[in-house]
Amino acid sequence: MNVLVINCGSSSLKFQLINSDSEAVLAKGLCERIGIDGRLTYQPAGGEKAVTDKAMPTHTEAIQFVIDALTDAQTGVVKSLDEINAVGHRVVHGGENFSKSVVVTEEVKKAIEECNDLAPLHNPANLIGIAACESLMPGTPQVVVFDTAFHQTMPEKAYMYGLPYEYYDKYKVRRYGFHGTSHSFVSKRVAEFLGKPYDATKTIVCHLGNGSSICAVMNGKSVDTSMGLTPLEGLVMGTRSGDIDPAIMEFIAKKENLDIAGIMNVLNKKSGVEGLSGVSSDFRDLDAAAKEGNARAALALEVFAYKVAKYVGSYAAAMNGVDNIVFTAGIGENDGAMRVKICSYLEFLGIKIDEEANGKRGEEIVISTPDSKVTVLVIPTNEELAIARETVALL
Repeated sequence: MNVLVINCGSSSLKFQLINSDSEAVLAKGLCERIGIDGRLTYQPAGGEKAVTDKAMPTHTEAIQFVIDALTDAQTGVVKSLDEINAVGHRVVHGGENFSKSVVVTEEVKKAIEECNDLAPLHNPANLIGIAACESLMPGTPQVVVFDTAFHQTMPEKAYMYGLPYEYYDKYKVRRYGFHGTSHSFVSKRVAEFLGKPYDATKTIVCHLGNGSSICAVMNGKSVDTSMGLTPLEGLVMGTRSGDIDPAIMEFIAKKENLDIAGIMNVLNKKSGVEGLSGVSSDFRDLDAAAKEGNARAALALEVFAYKVAKYVGSYAAAMNGVDNIVFTAGIGENDGAMRVKICSYLEFLGIKIDEEANGKRGEEIVISTPDSKVTVLVIPTNEELAIARETVALL
């Protein structure tokens, strides 16, 4: 089965065509600047990457260009749309309605729309992508895989906030968590990689990138995670503040004469390591600046490592122990120095890092020593493959 995996943003669309039998990526690419002007990046397996400027007023035109590229006589990887058997969509927020992936129906689309106010930047775009595929590929099964679904196994004590209960009753204000597709994929892969039963392990997944979250996975189920009602809660991230004293919002609003939209813009887009450092949200830039003596860049890196370690420690307590700690995503997979910074706080758990193994990048590897009491690993995430697998399993 060939599965087209679609990840729609407000002005972008990532895609991969995956053969589910071999799990090979037949082609991949990105549509950017949708609604502005438009640019398509397309790369078939084993072929050259091509970048083309194309007018994309809406996501419908973007998906049409994706289909045209995949079926192109010269650089395409399938002869016709008949060879695309299903489409798997990433949807950010499923609220409490969805604890697993589902086949798209009118009822499903309505339920996703009801979550729009929980993810106003993402869910509307996800729905546009679904509608565009339905229009251009009628009869092709569509499946949605939710970022929040994996975390629906959290107990009440983990997902409830210390707010009046009526806000949960009326508006479903609670912790939902995100990056669920990645946390699920990576935690399962850890068990496979180590040859241990998934339903009898305690694993902490550190998904560290420009957006970062930690997840405690106990016996195959998410029992806690750092992001909350929205992806703003939790760790200090690229441009997001993560956890703060809520009273800071009123304090800064009065000092800077900002309304709530202005404050949220600061917390989402001007904070995190970029706000702390004044340099960049890119950790490579921060590393370079810190090595040149930039104290604020060095501070931003230390704050990030410290916050990650605090969450890992708290989740070890939540699960009453931990067997594995795994790093994934852009920073987690590629920044060995950051992994060492984080693990230096966790020596009380009996963790010992193998410097040679930790020096490797972007591959599945155990980076702890044989006598380490907790196994520490790097496992590259693959959300697109996870979505393709979910799609095939449903269909």
